[in-house]
Amino acid sequence: MTTPPNTDRDVRPTLSEARVLDAAMRLADRIGIEKLTIRRLADELGVTPMAIYRYVPSKEAIVDGMVEAVFTEIDLPPVEDDWKTAMRRRCVSLHEVLLRHPWAPPLMESRPSPGPALLHHHDAVLGCLRRGGLPLAWAAHAYAVLDSYVYGYAMQEANLPFGGDHEIGDLADAILSAIPAEKYPYLREFTADHALQPGYRFGNSFEVGLDLLLDGISTAAATETEVRRSPHPSRSGTPRTS
Repeated sequence: MTTPPNTDRDVRPTLSEARVLDAAMRLADRIGIEKLTIRRLADELGVTPMAIYRYVPSKEAIVDGMVEAVFTEIDLPPVEDDWKTAMRRRCVSLHEVLLRHPWAPPLMESRPSPGPALLHHHDAVLGCLRRGGLPLAWAAHAYAVLDSYVYGYAMQEANLPFGGDHEIGDLADAILSAIPAEKYPYLREFTADHALQPGYRFGNSFEVGLDLLLDGISTAAATETEVRRSPHPSRSGTPRTS
C-alpha cells in the first residue's frame, strides 16, 4: 500500500548562499546592520541558525557578501562617455544605491578581504579617470573627493529626522517655534522660505554639489597639467601637487 504524502510537512525553499545574502540585505535594509544577527536572519528565512552556517561561515562572511552585492548594483562609468559624464552617472547611481541600503556606507571600503565586484568597480573608476587624461595624482584626488561627497551626502540624507512634504508640513509649526527670528534671522529665513516650502528635498542639492565638484576637479587638473608643461611656471601659479 502506497503511503500518502505528508501534507502537513513544513516545506521550505532550498537554502543557498545567494538566498542567505538576499535575506540578509532585506533584513539590514529594514532594521540596520547592528541588529542583524544569525538568529534573526534564520527567523527571516524560516530555518535554524545552524542551517545558515552550512552556506556562510560567519556574520563577517555575510557582510562581505552583502558589500559585494551592493557594488554590483552600482552603474560603472560608461567607457564611451567623457570622464565627467561617465563619473557623474556613476556617482548618481552610487548615491541611489546607498539610499536603498543605508547600512552600507560605513562598510563599503572597510572590508579586510575585498571581493571581485569591489575590485572591479575601483579599477573601472580609476580607468575612467586615467583614460580621461587626469594625471595619476589627480585621479586619486578626484576619486577620494567624489566618494567622500557621495558617501557623506547619502549618510546625512538617510539620517534626517523627517522625510516627505506631508511629514515636514506636520512639523512646520514646531520647527519654526524653535527658531525665533530675532535670534536666528538667517536660519529662520532659510527654514521658512526654503526648507519648509512645498517640493523641498534635501536630496535636491546632491546633483548641484556633484556638478560643482566635477567642474572644479576638471579645472584644477587642467591647470595643474599646464603648470607642469610650462618650462618656467610662475611663482604665483597653482602649486604643484605631489
